Formats: sequence, structure tokens, C-alpha cells
Amino acid sequence: MLDPSSSEDTGGESDPEVVEEAARKPASLSGKRANSSRAGGQQRESAAPGGAAAKGARDGADAGEDEERKERERIQREEEERKTKLQIYVFVLRCIAYPFNAKQPTDMARRQQKVNKQQLQAVKERFLAFLNGETQIVADEAFCNAVRSYYEGFLKSERVSRMVQSGGCSANDFREVFKKNIERRIRSLPEIDGLSKETVLSSWIAKYDAIYRGEEDMRRQTQRAHLSAVSELILSKEQLYEMFQQILGIRKFEHQLLYNACQLDNVDEQAAQIRRELDGRLQLAEKIAREKKYPKFISADMEALYMEELRSSVNLLMANLESLPVSKGGPDFKQKLKRSPLNNSFLDIGDEGDILSKSDVVLSFTLEIVIVEVQGLKSVAPNRIVYCTMEVEGGEKLQTDQAEAARPQWETQGDFTTTHPLPSVKVKLFTESTGVLALDDKELGRVVLNPTTNGPKQAEFHRMVVAKNSQDTELKIKLAVRMDKPPNMKHSGYLYTLGQRVWKRWKKRYFVLVQVSQYTFAMCSYREKKAEPQELMQLEGYTVDYCDPQPGLQGGRVFFNAVKEGDLVMFACDDEPDRVLWVQAMYRATGQSYKPVPPLQNKTTNCRGGIQKPASPISLDPSQRQGVEELISAAPCRLDHAALFSILQKHTLQHRMNDSFSCLGWFSPGQVFVLDEYCARYGVRGCHRHLSYLKGLMDYSENNALVDPTLLHYSYAFCVSHVHGNRPDGMGTVTAEEKEQFEAIRSRLMALLDNQITHFRYCFPFGRPDGALKATLSLQERVLMKDITTPVPPVDMKNLVQRCLEKAARINYSQLMEYAQIKEDSQAAPEKRLEDMMRLGELCIDVLQQNDEHHSEGREAFSWWPELMAEHAESFLSLYRADMDGALQVQPVDSWDSFPLFQLLNNFLRTDPHLCNGTFHKHLQDLFVPLVVRYIDLMESSIAQSIHRGFEQETWQSVKSLTNNLANVPLPKVPSLPLTLPQMPSFSAPAWMGPLCENTNGSATSEDLFWKLDALQMFVLDLHWPEPEFAKHLEQRLKLMASDMMEACVKRTKSAFDAKMQKASKSTDFRVPLSVCTMFNVLMDAKKQCSKLCVLDTGQEQQYHSKIDVLIDESFKEMISSLISKFAGVLDGALSKLSRYDEGTFFSSFLSFTVKAAAKYVEVPKPGMDLADTYITFIRQNQDILRDRVNDEVYVEDVFDQWYTGSMKAVCVWLTDRLDLQLHTYQLKTLIKIVKKTYRDFRLQGVLDGTLNNKSYETVYNRLTVEEATAAVKAGDGLQGISMRDSDEEDD
Repeated sequence: MLDPSSSEDTGGESDPEVVEEAARKPASLSGKRANSSRAGGQQRESAAPGGAAAKGARDGADAGEDEERKERERIQREEEERKTKLQIYVFVLRCIAYPFNAKQPTDMARRQQKVNKQQLQAVKERFLAFLNGETQIVADEAFCNAVRSYYEGFLKSERVSRMVQSGGCSANDFREVFKKNIERRIRSLPEIDGLSKETVLSSWIAKYDAIYRGEEDMRRQTQRAHLSAVSELILSKEQLYEMFQQILGIRKFEHQLLYNACQLDNVDEQAAQIRRELDGRLQLAEKIAREKKYPKFISADMEALYMEELRSSVNLLMANLESLPVSKGGPDFKQKLKRSPLNNSFLDIGDEGDILSKSDVVLSFTLEIVIVEVQGLKSVAPNRIVYCTMEVEGGEKLQTDQAEAARPQWETQGDFTTTHPLPSVKVKLFTESTGVLALDDKELGRVVLNPTTNGPKQAEFHRMVVAKNSQDTELKIKLAVRMDKPPNMKHSGYLYTLGQRVWKRWKKRYFVLVQVSQYTFAMCSYREKKAEPQELMQLEGYTVDYCDPQPGLQGGRVFFNAVKEGDLVMFACDDEPDRVLWVQAMYRATGQSYKPVPPLQNKTTNCRGGIQKPASPISLDPSQRQGVEELISAAPCRLDHAALFSILQKHTLQHRMNDSFSCLGWFSPGQVFVLDEYCARYGVRGCHRHLSYLKGLMDYSENNALVDPTLLHYSYAFCVSHVHGNRPDGMGTVTAEEKEQFEAIRSRLMALLDNQITHFRYCFPFGRPDGALKATLSLQERVLMKDITTPVPPVDMKNLVQRCLEKAARINYSQLMEYAQIKEDSQAAPEKRLEDMMRLGELCIDVLQQNDEHHSEGREAFSWWPELMAEHAESFLSLYRADMDGALQVQPVDSWDSFPLFQLLNNFLRTDPHLCNGTFHKHLQDLFVPLVVRYIDLMESSIAQSIHRGFEQETWQSVKSLTNNLANVPLPKVPSLPLTLPQMPSFSAPAWMGPLCENTNGSATSEDLFWKLDALQMFVLDLHWPEPEFAKHLEQRLKLMASDMMEACVKRTKSAFDAKMQKASKSTDFRVPLSVCTMFNVLMDAKKQCSKLCVLDTGQEQQYHSKIDVLIDESFKEMISSLISKFAGVLDGALSKLSRYDEGTFFSSFLSFTVKAAAKYVEVPKPGMDLADTYITFIRQNQDILRDRVNDEVYVEDVFDQWYTGSMKAVCVWLTDRLDLQLHTYQLKTLIKIVKKTYRDFRLQGVLDGTLNNKSYETVYNRLTVEEATAAVKAGDGLQGISMRDSDEEDD
């Protein structure tokens, strides 16, 4: 049952019996209470102990009464709300059914679908599955790192959960945040030839989309997006009806009843309703002007302006209505109206003398004539050909196909157009003439019809007129004539009429109600075959109503009239339904406020007879009809549409914020259209609309819902412009209520914006909505303006934001502490507190980086925003500073575990241009300067001790030989040095030296020294000390320390080498000790490390570098000379043995005789082979040792050059001393073999030809060649095949 007084709501239908019972309860309960009261009075007269019980009963009764009263008040309040919503819905229905002011906007930004909690969880699971390698998406390490950072920093963030819960998060927001993250990462990647960074970005975005979608059906996604886009753009009337049913809680059957009662499908009724509403507004305005009941304005001068605004607003609505097309045929005529005296003061359209002429009324009809068949044709032979023609008076003639007389059927349709409301249609039947001289076919019969738009549409038989002597007396034709009703023809039919100005005789005429324009209607009477009306009456100013039968007028059974000042027109028709239709049509046309009601007896008779259905759109019982009538007949001008619109907009916003789109407070196009139309049609002031809109938006924003600040700014700018008289919508009047509400809104908005800027990380998480922070700052500046022209001093705005950011620092830090679950506990272990500070430091850096990345848009609004954000960061870090200082103070002395904390913070601060060397950064440096100096002091002492003790215990075994069997353990990472100071480091070969020294043969002490120096310098370098002077001081100190340590190492190595060489043998059994090779390698490593450890980064070599470099070079020279001297001593020993065979000595003659004597009896070994072979073996083995054990090829080749040169020179000197003596055969053979093999071996070792063929070698070669020739002449084959020539051949 649709009754505004019902208590039904959207929650479900209530039982009528329950409602009635609830209504009856209060009466019965009151009766009981009266009886109880009387009983209580009697009890009070009795004994005192019964008084307490009576008092308790009274208290219980009072409590029950209060509950009942509250329940009744609640029910009554719900009934009133329900009635108000139904009344609003009636107005909304009319706005949707016949809009004439607004259109659905097509340029609004499309809103994205919301992400809900379930979808967020699904997205988290998809990204986690990708990171765990459970998907088929191929990606490189850089993309995986980006996804991991996105997952940990964004998806798992509590702020994202809040954003999803507030309904302001869409898939597009997720995508934009990821895109912003990877853009920064991709910019930092190195350039790759043939692969642009834009290509990488596109590829990563495509992979992100694949991860986000998961395994959803792409077609389903596309279809859903398409439907969403359509619903966000343009809605049909049915969709708008359904939407506002949901918004206002209207049930479907209630909508159907109201739809039918309001006749929403009747365009004429809706246009008439608008005209009635406008007339009502005009009358109300006239009443206001007459009684001077104006709203309270901020200035009394605005009253006259207010009346002008009322006039202009109604004028605009009438002009909008007038601009709507009425007729699809005929010219586009818009009548300039002559308004009634009441309306004329408000709407001046046309002059007093403008009247409607007959030529202004133009109708155009379409006729369809369908000829089906002919019956009763007897006058012609069955095989004769017959056909029909059809024509409309004044138009062309059409002909059917030919048919045989035995079967005259056609089903032929002819279409015609005419301007005659009563046209004449002629249809003739012909047969072909067979006569030779016959010119025309013979007419067999004809029929003339006068169709109307109300005539039957089905085919019917009509008797044809035939010739007098024709046999076809029963000739009939079956045809249909359909005459369409043009849009500007509202009703037609035959009426009896009598008027004072027109139709002065009571006579039956054919009338047409014509709409010439939106405000011009005319009753026109027509004759047959006439396009122009015979007479017409313009209906403006007339009032139509039912009336009783008029005596003395013959014709017509039921009557109605149209009355106007000075005129009365009486109409009559033959039946009641026709009268109801005429009255309704004329009621819409006149625009009268009074609604005609059929007489009761007629209504009862018609209901009993069942003929009321065409007159009433719905069939209801009296109580239902009363509820509907109250709603649809309520005069809009008598209602407070400002209050009604506030309710409508509030519920519309509530529906919008709860739908599936991330709207951020923006209405959908369909909602904007209905609200615009409502405001224009019912005169809701723009300022009131935006003030109520601001209230609703701020309610949601204060409840942590995401609202677009741009929307707040737009509505606020409209209101402030209106209040200060800038007329944004043409309204120059400002009511005191608007001014008061605006000031309250302004104060509330200022507090809201202050809170949003303070909580910017949570109100605009990750910079979403896009540009929201910038818009909020701009709006805050606008709210601070005292008027619309005077700008806010920049200092005031800056100070306000500064205060907000100071509070934001404290809030953000406290939120971070809660998130990290770190509690202040002075009793906690130092290691635990330092660990907490590391974790908290990482979170602080993340917060500051996110602020810079996602909230830097403020600089687009104000240039000083980065400066304030830097101050905010310093305030934020100052809170961290207190906790950090407390944790560092409890750390043990000489504990270096806090260095990673310094590196973490310093690496972030030194790269931030606003925080580098700021307050916190300088404090951090001051804290760690003593630690760094102390650390370097202890390291220097430790390294010095390790050099002293290490070389004392050094075995000079190469590290490579020591670490052949060690596991491949990776080198510890700096700055986590593997030293526990101040303990002494171990001097056995550490495990990490294996992989470190695979290409070296240095000693354990030297390698440990070089590694420590390098690790210490890398550690200090990795600190990236921000203060240049102290950083330079640290670098110089470490370089100087490295130089001193390496000098000591070189000197100790040189001393050990000298001691080793003094103990070495001088015979051919001498082999270069491996320890000596290790010493060479130590010096070589020292020379290599010198350029890295002892040179400043400026490239300028200091004095201590030159000194250590020279020391190493001199030590090398001395060590090589000492080694060459040792090799030369071995050669001198061999040559001294050969000196025994010198010519003329006793030992030479004795040896020769002994050999000759012994050769007669036994086989004597070849002389000289043992000494030569021993020496050659000595050379080769020492060459191999040096080549294998000494790392530097340059120094090895230098040793070989000097060794070869010295050897040839020694042989040359030895031969020169014996120029006057002939060499003994033994001497000659030994020298030839030694020289030849030495030459060959050193050439194989890479000694250059220039060095090999020096003067000493040439002298030796020439002498031995001559001696060989002399020996060959004397002794024949005494050399036993040993010859210098063999050497030549081998050389070749």
C-alpha cells in the first residue's frame, strides 16, 4: 500500500496488523497506568512497609511509559522520513521523465573500479607466487627486485589496507605506484645498446599487468570493464529510475504506482506539469512581493534584486521549455506568447497584440490505405481484368495491381500525406475496356471515406456506389484507412460547441487540440477537405472543468466548459470516457493550477460500468488513491526544496560512495544530470547546493574516506564567490542563512585541511589520489583568503603548513614506533637496542624516501614546500636521534657494531640535498668521529704489531702452497672486519687467503698486511664521510700509515733475503730457495699495492709515496745483484776446475798421460761431460724455479739478462787470460758445451738476441771456433763430435 503515512521502509515490508497493534498499545497501557495510580493511592493509606513496593511499581511504570513514548516517536520519525523520500522521488521522477534544463555530461573523467579487501588479498598472493617462482612469467633479477620492493613496501603496507578500506583505491592506483617505482629504478640502470629504457619500462609494465591479473579470463575482464564504462557514462531513463529507487529506498511496486499516477509516459502531461509548476512559482513570487515576506538577506537592498532573480529564473525555465521541439512535421514555429496579467509582470515574451492566426496552425498527417479485396462482383466475366485506384483529395492517384474478376484480391497499400484533419479518400474499382474505340476503362463502383485519427485501424467492408443499371447491387470492398496522429496534435473528435467569441451557434464540429509551441495551444474546428481551421481559440488563460448538462441545448449527453475572463465556451460529447479524455488534454494545455475532478455520480456509474479505466491510469482503493494523490498533487512551490534537495543529495552521495567505483566524492554523470535538473526546475540556489555538498563530503573525509580535494575546492570556490557577491550562477542575493552556513563550513573546512596536511601520509597514501596533496595545499590557501581578491601573505601560509608538518613529524614517528613494535626499555641488552635502532633507521629512511617520492608535488603549488619538507624531515629525525643516542651510549667501549648504523644513515643523508650536513647529519658525524679515530688508532697498532711478530716467525712459505688444501671460503665483507680489536690477529694462513691469493706466492705476513691495509682503507672509504676536511685527513693518515707499514715490510724482507743468501752454497748444487722467490714476490706485491694504498685520490704523489717507491726499486736491484753474484760464484767455481788443465802445468800433463794409459785397457768416459752437465743442470733448474715461483715476468727476465750477460763475460775474461795458451781438449769440449747450452737455454727463456749475441759471446764464440779447428788438425777426432758448429746449426 502506497501511503505517505505508512511506516514501511526499505528494510522490508511490515505486517499491517502489527502496525495497528502498536498503535493501539499506548491507549491500553495508559489505562493500566491510571488504575495502577489509583491502586497506589489506596496503598499509601495502608501500613508503611508496603510503600517501598508501591514506589518500585511506579518507577517501573514510568520507565515503560518512556520506552513506549520513544518507540512512538521513532515510528513517527520514520514515517515522516518515508513520506519525505516518497515526495522527493515524485519530483525526481518528473525530472527524469521530461528534462528540459540539463543533459547527462559526457566529459567527466571515468572512475575506476574499487579494489576491495578480497581483491587486495588475491593480488598479494599473486605477487608472492611470482616472487616464489610459482608462475610462468619470465623475468630478470632487476624486475624481481622491483617487484619485491613493491610487494614489501606497498602491498603489505598498512596504509594500503586503510586506503582499500576507505574505498578510494583502484587497480589504476596500484599500477601507477608501481610505474612510479620502476621509473626511478630504470633511470638508475646503465644504458644498453639497442635497448631503450622506454622499451624496458613497457616490458616491465606488461609483466606487472600479467602478475596482477593472474589467471583471470581476459574476455570476462574486457566485458566487465565495458559494462562498467557504459554505466559510468550515459544511463537510460529506466536505469536512472532504478538508481534513484536504490538511493531513496523506493520499492519497485511503489515506483510503478507513482509512475502510472504521474503519467510519466505521457509527454503532454509532463510538459503540462512543468507549466503548472512555473505558474505556481510565479504566483508564489507575486505573493512574496505583495506581502513582502522576503528571506533575510545580508543587506536590505537585495530584496528588489531577489524579485528580479525570481523573474529571470522563471524566464529562463520558460525559454528552455519553449526551445524544446513539439512537431516533427511542419515548420519549427515558436510562438511569442501573450501572458496573463498575473504572469505578464514576470515574463515578457511578445507584445500585447500578438495573437495566433490560422496560418500558424499547421498539421501534417500520414495516411495508409490498404485495399484487400472486392466481393459481389457479377457484372463482368470471370476472366476480365479488374483493378482499383485510390486518392486523397488534392493529392496524387495510386493504382493496385491487376487481378481477374473471378478473384479480385490485392492486399495493396498506398501511402499519402495530407494537411487536412478531415481528408476525403476516394477508392474506385475499374475493369479494362475491350472495345476498339474505348479510351477509358469502365468504372464499376466507388467509395468515398472521411477518416480521422480516431478511426478504426483494421480493414472493414464498405458498400460501393455503383451505376443505376449495374448488376452489382451488393458490391463491397474491404479496405483499411489508417491516419496517424502528428506529435503536435494532442486530441481530436466531434464536439458540440457554443461560445461567446467563437463558435456562436450550438453545433457539432470536428475539433483538434493543437500544440503550436511549448506554451501555445489552440482548439481548432475544421471542415472536410480544409487544411486551415475554420475557427480557433487560443487556450491560454482558460480554465477547463466538468459541468452539468445545460438545458435548452440539443445534442450531446455530457458537458464541460472552458472559462476565461469575459468568455465562456461550452462543450458537449456523447459519452463519459470521451469527456474525460478531452478535459485531461485541455487541462494539460491550459496550464491551470486547478485540477478538474469528475463528478462523483459519474465516477460511481463509470466504475460500476467498467468504463473508467481509460480515464484513470491506475485502479486503487480510496485509501491508496488518497496517498498517491497527496504525493502527485503536492504543489512544488509550497515545499521547501532546499531542504528536500539536501536530503536527496545526501542520499545520492551515500549511494555513490558505497558503489563499486572509486569515485572520491564525484557523482556519476546520471546523478549529476538529475541533481542539475532538480535544482534548475525547482529553484534550488547554487550556494545552498554546494554548501550541503561540502557538508556531505567533509563528513566522509572526517571518517577517513578518500575525497578528492579538487572537488572540495570547486564547491568552496563557488560558495565563497557567491557570498562575496561575485555571482558565479548569476545570483547576486546572499541570504543571512547562506552567510552563516558558509562561515561554519569555512571553519570546519580549515580544521579538516589542517588535519589532512598533518596526516598527509595517511590521508594521501603513496601520493594517491594523484595530485591530492597539491590540491589540498591550494585549497588551504584559498580558505585562508578573507575575500576573493586579497591574496594570503605567503608567510602566513608557510607558517600554517610548517606547524602542520611539525605535528606530522611527531605523528609519523609514533606510528612508525607502533609499526616496528619497538618499546622504550632501558634495561634491554645493548645488542638488542642497537638492532632495534638499525631496523628503525631503515624504516625512517623508507618514510623519508616515500615522502620525497610520493609527496613532492607540493612544490608545484608552493616553491617553499621542499624547504618545509626538509624541516619536517629534520624534526622527524630529531625524534629518532633521541632514541639513537640512548642506544649508542650503552654500547661497550671499543665496540664497532654501530658502524653499519652510521653507514645506513649517512648513505641516505649524503645523497639528499636538503638533509646533507643538516642538523641531524652533523650530530651523527660528531657521534662517530671519536669512534672512527679510535678504530684507526687500534688498527694501526695492531698492524704494526702483526708486522713485527709476523716477520719474526715468518717461514717465507708462499701463501699459495699453504692454501692449496683450504676450502674456497669467500672474503668477509667490509666493514665487518674479521678482527676483534684490540686482540692480535692470527698469523697462520687464514682461510680467506685461499681465493684471495690464487695468483700470488707472497708470504702469509705480507698478504695479511696488504689485506688489512686495503680492508681498512675500503672501510673508511665506504663510510663516505660527508665533511670534506675530515675525510681528507682520514685519507692522508691511512696513506701515510700504509707507506710506513710497507716500508717496514720491505726492509724486513730485504734483511731476510740477505741472511738467506749468505748461507747459500756456491757449488753447482745451489738451487734458488723457495723462500727467496717468496721474498721477491713480497716486494713485487708491495710495489703493486703501493700505487693503490699509498697514493691519494687527487693523483698527486706525496713525498712518502716517492720514498717507498724508491726503496722498493733499490731493494729489488740489490736482491737481483746478490742473486746474480751467487750465480756468478758457481760459474767461477766451474771455470777454476777447468783451469787445472791449462797448458804447461804439471796437473795438465799428468791428467793427459793417465787418460791415454788407461784407454789401452778400459773404456774411459768422455772428458768434460760431468762438469758441463752439472753446470747446465744448475742453470736449467734455477731457471725453472725462478720462472715458476716468481710472479713478475719482467723481473724474471731482468734476472735472466743479467745472469746470461755475467756468465758470458766471466767466460770471456777466463779465455782472455789464456790468449797465449792453447786450450786443452777437455777444456775446449767443456766450454763448448757450457757456452752452447747456456746460449740455447737463455734463448728459450726469452732473452733477446741483442743480449744473447753481445760482444763477450762473439769473442768467446770466435776463440772456441779457432781452438776447435786447431784441435781438429792436431788430434783428428779428439773432440768426439763436440763442435761450435753444432751450435750454429742448432741456432739456425
